[in-house]
Amino acid sequence: MPYHIKKTSILGTAVPENGNEYYTENDSWTNIYSDRKIYTNKADADAQKATTVTSNFGITYQPLWWKNSIVVEE
Repeated sequence: MPYHIKKTSILGTAVPENGNEYYTENDSWTNIYSDRKIYTNKADADAQKATTVTSNFGITYQPLWWKNSIVVEE
């Protein structure tokens, strides 16, 4: 089954696709459903969703756009 990652836009329903944004690649999101990145297995999508970053001060955290996203089975 294919999967994709989506989140609610901070603009809410003011954007198309009922306020949803879809992960594309290279830390980019789009509100165009057909432009979403499709994962062939859930493990890859879950790994992408678990992305963390480390600040210049050595603090590792998960950005809100990943924390608030969900993996969706198509």
